[in-house]
Amino acid sequence: MGELREMPRIHVERDELFEWGRVWHGSEGSSRGDGQARNKRPDSFDKRQAMEFGRVFDLAFGRALAGMLSVEVVTPSASSLIPAESDCVEVGTTRVIGGIRPQNYDVAYRLDGPRVVFDSKTLNDESSIRKNWQNMINDLASEAATVHTRFPYCVVAFIAVLPKPALHGTQRRAISATLDRLGSRKDELDQHHLAESIALVIWDPTTGEIEPVRSACRPSDADGEVGLSNIHLDTMHRRIYRHYVDRYRHLPPHTG
Repeated sequence: MGELREMPRIHVERDELFEWGRVWHGSEGSSRGDGQARNKRPDSFDKRQAMEFGRVFDLAFGRALAGMLSVEVVTPSASSLIPAESDCVEVGTTRVIGGIRPQNYDVAYRLDGPRVVFDSKTLNDESSIRKNWQNMINDLASEAATVHTRFPYCVVAFIAVLPKPALHGTQRRAISATLDRLGSRKDELDQHHLAESIALVIWDPTTGEIEPVRSACRPSDADGEVGLSNIHLDTMHRRIYRHYVDRYRHLPPHTG
C-alpha cells in the first residue's frame, strides 16, 4: 500500500500550453489536437479539441494525486463502479453514484468509495464564456453536492480553464469571486454544494503561460503564498493535502 506524502504541485508545461495555443489561434503545424479542423473558428477550440485540452489538466492533477498517495495512475472503465486496481488513481471517465444522480468525474481515488474526485471545465472563447460561465458554476455546485450527500468525507476538486484573450475584466472578477466562495468547504460538516478546492487557470494562448490569480481581499492564503488567491493553481495541492490528511491519516491504507 502507498505511503502518504505531501502532494506535489499540479504542473502543466508551458511548452505544452504553447502548442495548444497554436491550435486555439488556428496556426498550422501544431502537434496537438487533430491539426486544422474543418470549419473551426479562429481563437477557439472545436468540441473534440476542447475535450483533449481538458485532459491535459486531468492528467496533471491525477499524477500529482498519485504522487501524494504513492500509487499508480490507471485508465478506468467508464461503466465500472469500482477501480481497475485495488489501490490506484483513475484518470479518465470515472463513475460515482451520488446522492442526487450518477456522475462521471475526470479523476478519482475510489479505494473504499470515493475519497477524492476531480473534474476539469474549459470555456474556450469569448462567446462561450459570456453564455456559459454561470452554467459552469451550476455544474460545479451540482457535482459537489451529488457526491457529498452520499460521501461527506470525499475531497472534491475542480479546475476551470479560460483563455486570457477571451476574458474581460468584469467577467474575471465575477468568476473569480464566485469560484473562491464555491471552493471554500472547510470540513465534512460544511455545505454539500461547496468544493474543498477549486483552481481558476487563466492561460495565454500566445505564450503558453498561466497568469497568477491574485487576491484583492486578503494579503495571503492559509499556506503563506503572499498575494495568491486560494483559487490559484499553485496553491491547490496544499488545500487538497490538508483536507485529505484531516480525514484519512492513520486510516488504511495509510498506517504510518
